[in-house]
Amino acid sequence: MSTSKYIIKAAGQASSISGVMDIRKRVWKRLLAVFALLVLATLVLFVWKQPRTPPIRDAHGQVVPGSISSLEQVELGGVAQWVLIRGTSPEKPILVFLHGGPGMPMMYLAHAFQRPLEDEFLVVQWDRRGAGKSFDASRRSENMRVSQLLSDTRELIGILKQRYQQEKVLLVSHSFGSYLGMLYASRYPDDLHAFIGIGQVVDSDSASLIQADFIRNEARKRERPEAIAEIDSLGSPAFESWLFAFGGELYNSTSWWPLLWTGFKAPEYGLKDVANVPKGSSFSSRHMAYDVLQSSLLHGVQKVAVPVYFFTGRHDYTTPHKLVKAYSEVLEAPIKEIVWFENSAHFPFFEEPRAFAKEILAVGDATVASGQN
Repeated sequence: MSTSKYIIKAAGQASSISGVMDIRKRVWKRLLAVFALLVLATLVLFVWKQPRTPPIRDAHGQVVPGSISSLEQVELGGVAQWVLIRGTSPEKPILVFLHGGPGMPMMYLAHAFQRPLEDEFLVVQWDRRGAGKSFDASRRSENMRVSQLLSDTRELIGILKQRYQQEKVLLVSHSFGSYLGMLYASRYPDDLHAFIGIGQVVDSDSASLIQADFIRNEARKRERPEAIAEIDSLGSPAFESWLFAFGGELYNSTSWWPLLWTGFKAPEYGLKDVANVPKGSSFSSRHMAYDVLQSSLLHGVQKVAVPVYFFTGRHDYTTPHKLVKAYSEVLEAPIKEIVWFENSAHFPFFEEPRAFAKEILAVGDATVASGQN
């Protein structure tokens, strides 16, 4: 081939490659433009969305007569706090959720898991003072105490019992809420059909040791030496990110993203409410005063007069499942059972919602319907 022919051929190839690159650039620009429009449209819709809870409908799309779908503020301990109440009838047994954190609400995840429960219970979600919809940046922190949360809980349960003419509620608590809930069960058993602790808090010092061992073992198996270096350098503040990375918070995810995205779609939350979730979580964690027990639940609450069920993810290292088992062995209760969720870590209601609903209904059948305790 002559030099001139080679140059012409090479130029043709260069021109062809350049043309392909131009086409790819145009395609990517269009895709990015479409993505940007979708993001913008989502944000616009979300900004203009008015927080509300949808009516309860039957299989034909009709609103169920007599059903309750209420998103309201209730004054507890002198502070207005948001409560969500949903159920097909006011005569259904009351089921109250206590969220974790101490300032991480469950209400913004409720639409993803509690609909099957609304057929059989009046389901109550409550954003406590300093959390979620109830967060107020101007609120002072001196009343962020466990004793105050216990008082608020008793006041709310009293309001619900009086409003719906019922003697007891079924109390379901997650993470920090399970600490609060177990304290409540030990002090006010006459208010409860039963207590369910999800990701049950037991003993924070022992939990930290188990978490550190878990992170080190997983780091070696996965060849992630930076995890060991980070927890050696920073200690427990570095644990959470690695618990996520190694499946000890959400078994099938390595970040908060599935929780955040689900919360973003909550009908009861507006843009301000979503923005307040991390603010409330940080505020509550910084200011919470543990003024009720001088020790952990493992040593401070070893007997309750209500049935107790621990809903435990097999892969939970946030509130390590080993400690839940140990606590169950020392706790005295009329009924005591661990319900295992094999494909979950710390959030079985989110990770296995069908199995979770089935087990909640089973506890209801065993305690509410039978008149246990």
